[in-house]
Amino acid sequence: MKITKNMGFLLLGLWLIVSGASALVKIPVPSLGLLLSCLAIVSGVFIIMGK
Repeated sequence: MKITKNMGFLLLGLWLIVSGASALVKIPVPSLGLLLSCLAIVSGVFIIMGK
């Protein structure tokens, strides 16, 4: 299995997995929405920067 070297797409994949899992299973993590929002912003910045 090849893992991407692009950090932005790696973070985007992580965001998609966590976001989808939290919709299916109620995960008792305080401020999960804030964490997902920050992860989305960082991912978008890395993708725009090309890293």
